[in-house]
Amino acid sequence: MAEAIASGIESKHVDAKAISFYDVKLEDLYEADAIAVGSSTFYYRMLQPMEKFMDETLASTNPKGKIGVAFGSYGWSGEAPIMIAEKMRDMGMTVIDPVLRILHKPTDKDLQECKRLGVDIAEKLKHRSSKTPQPQGAPS
Repeated sequence: MAEAIASGIESKHVDAKAISFYDVKLEDLYEADAIAVGSSTFYYRMLQPMEKFMDETLASTNPKGKIGVAFGSYGWSGEAPIMIAEKMRDMGMTVIDPVLRILHKPTDKDLQECKRLGVDIAEKLKHRSSKTPQPQGAPS
């Protein structure tokens, strides 16, 4: 799912990286303008290692103002992406709604939905950067 989202972002000529949260570096989080986080749902919650990542690693970067995206797969209930989005909002991130929830293993159609989400992320980033004030004397 993460790779399909990154592919959608890149299709709009915006740089993106799909990185496991185990491998992400703090510098990647500081430099990112948007952060997409996914988890499957297990016993009505996000996976414990993902919750620790959200509460400790991501929170430590003070991501306030960044675009946040939550996604995940589920078998029964699907709460994890909703919980991720809530944590992102609590950190001051601007969350793209609705969160993306996929039942079971993603199908080709589901992966197309992931790519569409990536396109939405890229468009929001481009729209945001077009509103960024230019320094005086800088070409716009």
